[in-house]
Amino acid sequence: MAGIISVSRTHLAQRRQKLRRQRQMRIIQAIWRTFAITGLAGGLLWVAVQPVWMLKASKQIVMKSGNKLLSDQTTQSLLVLSYPQSLWRIEPSAIANSLKKQPTIAQAIVRRRLFPPGLIIEIQERVPVAVTQTRGNKKVTIGLLDASGAWMPLEKYTSLNPNRKLPNLRVIGSPNQYCLYWTQLHEAVSQSPVKVMEIDCQNPTNLILKTELGNVHLGVPGPQLSEQIKVLAQMRHLATKFNSSQIEYIDLKNPEFPLVQMNQKDQKLTPKIPKNI
Repeated sequence: MAGIISVSRTHLAQRRQKLRRQRQMRIIQAIWRTFAITGLAGGLLWVAVQPVWMLKASKQIVMKSGNKLLSDQTTQSLLVLSYPQSLWRIEPSAIANSLKKQPTIAQAIVRRRLFPPGLIIEIQERVPVAVTQTRGNKKVTIGLLDASGAWMPLEKYTSLNPNRKLPNLRVIGSPNQYCLYWTQLHEAVSQSPVKVMEIDCQNPTNLILKTELGNVHLGVPGPQLSEQIKVLAQMRHLATKFNSSQIEYIDLKNPEFPLVQMNQKDQKLTPKIPKNI
């Protein structure tokens, strides 16, 4: 019995000693980890504050633009940056947001470049497809529209693109009168073989197109816009039969029954649309 007690005490003493060694080892490992993390963080901080990680001039900024409406110099002039500046103090998201506030820029992405140090800026520009004319308070406001319906002031666009030719298509009316269906309308008009020079949205009950065939009345804008433009394309043969001055307007309010109002009083013509077109 005494032998068993002696063995148990020896075993417990060995176990306590083993646990102490394990605790000491864990403490040493924790200390080394702390030193390693501190050293790594300090090293990274030291590297970060070195002069090499500085944005010293605009030549360190790489501009990427798909449309090239804005020159690199013009885009860089829109950046709110001072030189020299630590690359790590620059907030790419803040720069991107400031660029997206510009009416001529639809999207912007800004990234840091480490080797060599600099910034990479990718922008998606707004391409104007129409000149807008809005009357209100005895004042005419001229602007530009892109394919998505985003409006931009003419003065701002021309100041950034002084040599850029303006679109030939003109839109008359308040943006509230055409914004809901502009994307659909522009897509249909741009693909039509009949040239459209002007879109008059002033009357909410009658959308009017000024075309090479004459004025075209579409009625209240709606989901039938694409079908109306298709029927207009089928009527392009009218140019070979009539002078545009003979046609007062083309009525496409009901695309299934197109009508042509001639200048002669109360004379109407229902053109025969070829089935194979």
